[in-house]
Amino acid sequence: MGKVLEDRRDETKSRFKQLQNELRAADQLAANKACVYATGSFGRDEASKHSDLDLFIIGTGKKDRRELSRLEEICIKAELIKAVQKFGIQEFSNDGEYLKHYTEQDLIETLGKLEDDANNTFTARLLMLLESKPLVGEKGIYERAIANVIEFYWRDYPDNKNKFIPAFQANDILRLWRTFCVNYEARTRTGSAEEKAKRKAKNYKLKNSRLLTCYSALLYLLAIYVARKTVSQGDAISMTGLSPTARLEWLLGRKDLKSAHQTVRDLLHCYEGFLEATDYSPKELTARFLDPANSKQYSLSANRLGNLAFKAIETIGQRSDFHRVLVV
Repeated sequence: MGKVLEDRRDETKSRFKQLQNELRAADQLAANKACVYATGSFGRDEASKHSDLDLFIIGTGKKDRRELSRLEEICIKAELIKAVQKFGIQEFSNDGEYLKHYTEQDLIETLGKLEDDANNTFTARLLMLLESKPLVGEKGIYERAIANVIEFYWRDYPDNKNKFIPAFQANDILRLWRTFCVNYEARTRTGSAEEKAKRKAKNYKLKNSRLLTCYSALLYLLAIYVARKTVSQGDAISMTGLSPTARLEWLLGRKDLKSAHQTVRDLLHCYEGFLEATDYSPKELTARFLDPANSKQYSLSANRLGNLAFKAIETIGQRSDFHRVLVV
């Protein structure tokens, strides 16, 4: 682990603790009923002083009978807003549009259905599995939600214990990555130089943090499959407990993956370069992308990270059945 990543993890831990201390009232309101979990840079253990706070609420009960009342939900959100303002964190995006309350049932019952995208349960579910940390409320609710979602993805496992390919979850992870890409392209419009620079900055983040969130998970699961010819629910739950960069470090600790170690080290180094390059306020980062030389360099580094992720998949996958599923 390089110094940049080490410093980011320390900063995230410190800021997360500050937030938790500030949110004790929200913690009491959520007791035995809900958990607020953070995604984004806080969930990935790489927050900087410029990071915003992306949050979801997961609660007990059913869609039409949630244990956390509407009034309690409003009070919790009010506490979150006050904490964000106190610590100078950016306001929640789209006027708090994505700060929603879901139940475990919501995340499972919509899986594979049309409303999964429309209700944003798709994003809430996948980010919970791939880059999240519990911030407020019952950690047990958060852990149970993860276990139950994984169990649903692994529903065919009992009949295929010795040869289970986690294709269901892998396809959802790939869908998340493709959705990020499609959403970016769909929202791309002509505009002023500043608007174009903002889009380039967003694309740069997409090709680094979003890519690593998805493909670090796939690499983790793929490595286990190649070694054991199966992947258990426990393996998947262990994967969710690691940040994207920690999954890469886990790969470096596997002696059976020695042939991929240099590629993984290069991937981590390249990602640390991304963290350094984006350690600016949104306004400052836009200004940097207005410079054609900077913009070109950023684009090249993002492509390099993608190439390294591809090389890692190819090296670790060894043309196994699971490797084939990820490609075709």
